[in-house]
Amino acid sequence: MKKVVFVVLTFMMSVGLLSAQQARIKIDVDRTIGEIDPNLYGNFVEHLGRCVYGGIYEPGSSLSDENGFRKDVMQAVKDLKVPLTRYPGGNFVSNYHWLDAVGPERVPRMDYAWQRLETNKFGTNEFVTWAKKVGTEPYFAVNLGTGTIEEAQWWVEYCNADGGSYYSELRKKHGYPEPHNIKYWGLGNEMDGPWQMGHLNAEDYVKKAREAAKLMKMVSPDIKLIAAGSSHYSREANPDYWNRTILEGLGEQIDYIALHMYVGNLNDNYYNFISTPMVMDSRTQVVRGMIYEQVQRMSRPKPIYIAWDEYNVWYRARTGKDAVGERALEEHYNLEDALVVAGFLNVFVRNADIVKMANMAQLVNVIAPIFTSEQGMFLQTIYYPLQLFANHMKGTSLDVLVDCETYNTQQFDNGMNERSSQQSNVPYLDVSAAVDGDEITICVVNRHKDKAISTDVLCQEGSFNGSFEVYEVNGPDIKSMNDFGKTLVETKKKSDIKAKADKFTYSFAPHSFTMIKGKVKK
Repeated sequence: MKKVVFVVLTFMMSVGLLSAQQARIKIDVDRTIGEIDPNLYGNFVEHLGRCVYGGIYEPGSSLSDENGFRKDVMQAVKDLKVPLTRYPGGNFVSNYHWLDAVGPERVPRMDYAWQRLETNKFGTNEFVTWAKKVGTEPYFAVNLGTGTIEEAQWWVEYCNADGGSYYSELRKKHGYPEPHNIKYWGLGNEMDGPWQMGHLNAEDYVKKAREAAKLMKMVSPDIKLIAAGSSHYSREANPDYWNRTILEGLGEQIDYIALHMYVGNLNDNYYNFISTPMVMDSRTQVVRGMIYEQVQRMSRPKPIYIAWDEYNVWYRARTGKDAVGERALEEHYNLEDALVVAGFLNVFVRNADIVKMANMAQLVNVIAPIFTSEQGMFLQTIYYPLQLFANHMKGTSLDVLVDCETYNTQQFDNGMNERSSQQSNVPYLDVSAAVDGDEITICVVNRHKDKAISTDVLCQEGSFNGSFEVYEVNGPDIKSMNDFGKTLVETKKKSDIKAKADKFTYSFAPHSFTMIKGKVKK
């Protein structure tokens, strides 16, 4: 009889007729991972579609200031607290010549990456002026496709040299007497990709990037350099070979290796799609190991970090007429996309010791959290998790134990023609946490499409102390989207939690991202 009862109960639990055991999140403020760099919450502005023209810059518009900068966009960027913004590309940069876009005489060029005319009315000095207005730090990528190493050196001189030299004096002549002091410089973009203008194999990229780095640091020794790591994960590519070659050849010169990842849901499989941040985590661990190996071999060991300087959901506006021209890549995001972005941000925080930079691609209109028209703008679903992280997730990342139900995915790719993968034991709760002084912040994605998950949150060292604020990003269903005059997905403040012991219980809503923030007493 007991055996029959056990079999029946097991069957009932497997089909969801009985609730499973209580989920647990265990927090120990002494189990730390690393300091969270604010640059994890960076963004990206490329001369692509309406990101610059009609996005951050629209001279003559009643919505723009005296510089032509869209005021509504600037306010949204300030609210997002973007610490670092990569510019000017992207694929665009591999045929970009910065001298075309400075001074009174601008040189219009065809942009062959995205099949449009680039007027070059917006360039280095306009971007720096805009960046100061919104409070973000510029991160420039140099052209190592069709550009020369000397051209890269001249750009650093134009931006960072005090005066006396030709290009620093040219900057002054253009109306900028003080150096821009650009700290972060990328050594090209996606040079492993056959789609890239000036594409190089790994060995040739190392040779060119090493010499560019040498010249650039001769001008400005304290700059930080970011090498182009893997962006090409298609079935015929060998990203591990590329990354290892770059680290071995450039380890002495660089401060970061850049990785790129875009995901999609072409097959409309929610549970596969929502698990894609685990692929990012796996790739992070592989490159972490390569970095550790390389640092041990260096003559003067120094840290090398990972920069996920392009990441996002991108699959709807990826091909054909949606991928080029004046309105290229205008992805319209839903709730499930926002949950994937929250999962990416959790990955960055959980790897805060090695991931020190990340840049969502891109800021406005082009696969972006901010979307404009000539009359106004709205905030896409992906804006809200990034805003919560940027405004609250600070301090030291914690090693959190999560105990909850799991699921397995089917064989899938991420919509980018990448190598097929399959995930086992995917936890329904995806969690990161941070401590900053006596303040603790916990970020939780409930991947379950239909079920709230009641969870005990346990403090392993000390106790929770007082009221905890709760913020939730959610919507009516996973396909809910925002639009002009319609906001279905946004951040909502929920009722506070009273916690004065070592445990509180919270039920995470289905298909939600939740941030819980309060005090911990040791």
